[in-house]
Amino acid sequence: MEGRRTRVLLAKPGLDGHDRGIKVLALGLRDAGFDVIYTGLRQSVDTIAQTALEEDVQVVGLSILSGSHLPICKKMRQAMDRAGLGDRMWLVGGNIPDRDRPILMELGVSQVFPTGTPIDQVAEYIQHHLEEHTS
Repeated sequence: MEGRRTRVLLAKPGLDGHDRGIKVLALGLRDAGFDVIYTGLRQSVDTIAQTALEEDVQVVGLSILSGSHLPICKKMRQAMDRAGLGDRMWLVGGNIPDRDRPILMELGVSQVFPTGTPIDQVAEYIQHHLEEHTS
């Protein structure tokens, strides 16, 4: 859709209650020209996938600071596939050890952004990789 702004869904799956960073990211991405939907704290992967489908987003971003990124992302992959969202760019940010990055990428995560990544780096990644991701 020519001229349509990129829609990004940001979510906090699981029991993680730390949301300051994702709220700052949401504002930063909005200021960079994206339409941003933030689902709030403690969302299930099924709710996130359903919201992504209903909101017709091109990008799904998860913030996970609880250390449970591997089981959450395995369930998220299944939920996205069930919802027909296998072609969507999927980003994960938070406290992610380097050793877990390859596992997340094998699940289909497009990129992993560790805690403290500058917002402009996330925005640039989305802008530069969205077209190749969906083609």
